[in-house]
Amino acid sequence: MSSAKKAVKGDPARDVKIRPASAEDIPSIVELDEVATGHAKPEYWLQLFEHFSREHVERHAFLVATIDDRVVGFITGEIRPFEFGAEVCGWVFALNVDPQMRVHNVGTRLFDEICKIFARAGVAKVRTLIERDNHLVMAFFRSQGMMVGRFIGMEKDID
Repeated sequence: MSSAKKAVKGDPARDVKIRPASAEDIPSIVELDEVATGHAKPEYWLQLFEHFSREHVERHAFLVATIDDRVVGFITGEIRPFEFGAEVCGWVFALNVDPQMRVHNVGTRLFDEICKIFARAGVAKVRTLIERDNHLVMAFFRSQGMMVGRFIGMEKDID
């Protein structure tokens, strides 16, 4: 049975622990991400972890949520100064929770913790980007008090 599918004993909401990610967590992170996106990206997650672990660590956060030492969720983000001309703020790059654990406030706990990290660094605002059709993620971030900000994402296919 894969690590993302193992049964969780006890009270999941009470037993969730949030901690910094370690290199040993990367396979579980890759697996959770693949469940959500349909794409395995082990090199991406390893490179992000290595980058966050060695450069400007006070501006980066890569956290995991565990129950009984099993990774059931993760969040990554960093503080970026004057991105797009805006004030310094925290950016959430990725948030993912095992679908079986979503009703246990794992995502909320991860989001609250990254916001605390940003606040301790003096940041007063957090931002993220969401695919417009991803209603589940949009509803989650709205439930956390986030709303549409002053920027509009635009893109163009390059031939």
